[in-house]
Amino acid sequence: MSRVADIARRWIGTPYVHQASVQGGGTDCLGLIRGVWRELYDHEPEAVPEYSRDWSEPQGDEVLTAAADRHFIRVLRGRDVHSGEMLLFRMRDGSVAKHLGVVGVGGSSPTFIHAYSGHGVVESHLSAAWLRRVSARFDFPTAPIKET
Repeated sequence: MSRVADIARRWIGTPYVHQASVQGGGTDCLGLIRGVWRELYDHEPEAVPEYSRDWSEPQGDEVLTAAADRHFIRVLRGRDVHSGEMLLFRMRDGSVAKHLGVVGVGGSSPTFIHAYSGHGVVESHLSAAWLRRVSARFDFPTAPIKET
């Protein structure tokens, strides 16, 4: 297991709250990633403006993809799924990427941890249906990581 997955797993059970990022209090999928980042690096990656649930879908702006490319390391296609990777999902073909998660367990039966509307933070099987929705995979940067 990775440290990233261990941190994300501690958020399981946190209720879903749009635009929030408080472990145990409420979070959305971006808030979960922000919380993991804060635990690792002791700061936010950047200021987050208010955002709607549609994530700029009407405009077609890839807001999350652009932010991920600014702060994370894109995983090359072909690499097996590893614990601790951040996943970016398109919920429908042709839509903008607007859901995030962290790989909990890699290998032949992978899982991912994500904040899901109506469910809160859960660890789900990374099924073929979910894998088809992955638009990009990212590693968290390796340095500088906050010491614990």
